[in-house]
Amino acid sequence: MKVEELTDRLIDLAFAEDIGDGDHTTLCSIPAAEMGKSQLLVKEEGILAGVEIARKIFNKFDPDLKMEVFINDGTYVKPGDVAFIVSGKVQSLLQTERVVLNIMQRMSGIATTTNQYVKLLEGTKTRVLDTRKTTPGMRMLEKEAVRIGGGENHRIGLFDMILLKDNHVDFAGGVENAIRRAQQYLKDNGKSLKIEIEVRNFDELNEALQVGGVNRIMLDNFSVPDTLKAVQLVNGRVELESSGGITDKTIRSYAECGVDVISVGALTHSVKSLDMSLKAVE
Repeated sequence: MKVEELTDRLIDLAFAEDIGDGDHTTLCSIPAAEMGKSQLLVKEEGILAGVEIARKIFNKFDPDLKMEVFINDGTYVKPGDVAFIVSGKVQSLLQTERVVLNIMQRMSGIATTTNQYVKLLEGTKTRVLDTRKTTPGMRMLEKEAVRIGGGENHRIGLFDMILLKDNHVDFAGGVENAIRRAQQYLKDNGKSLKIEIEVRNFDELNEALQVGGVNRIMLDNFSVPDTLKAVQLVNGRVELESSGGITDKTIRSYAECGVDVISVGALTHSVKSLDMSLKAVE
């Protein structure tokens, strides 16, 4: 399923759970022909994300709603900034308000957090990646928010990359078996997917290097000294990823070891939304 289709389905679901058989509060209090404007007011500093998704939401609900955008996705914002004004039927403005805010606040929180991690890596070659630790149904938007914040996407789901994690290795009977089976699977099914394998110690790292044929090796819960040792051992033969409990306090130390990428689940799984409101204006 394409990203566009998943986004459309998410918007439909958001309206279904919020409006149900009708926004009876709005329908009883606002005449159908009443026209008005609302502005997206930023109430907290951070990185703005979700403006283009808001455009999709407004257009999907009521194609006659018009947006005037002042601040684009990826821009640093502060309290008092007005990102856009949307005008049209007041009934439509009220019925789209919460869906737009829920998505934009969440996306902006993720973009802001991601940007903070990206800044911590300035001056190194290391890039920050997201994970699959996302809100069910919102993955496409949350990963888009990571990109807006300056990060990169690890993989979208289980379908666009082979990532042999510890459980796969254990169930397969070891690193070599897991890699060989992945390679054979791709060959048998005519697929061209990147292969990554997670290793937990130097024995597994050496085994993965000996087998070869993988695009990236993930160093799972390695200490900083062991990460440096692993980087020196690999010596650029394969891309290296650090993962497992890495925080904003430790990410710089891992990056300075020379790993190519660092994956951080906290970009999406425990983010505080950015405060903003969508209020009527004269």
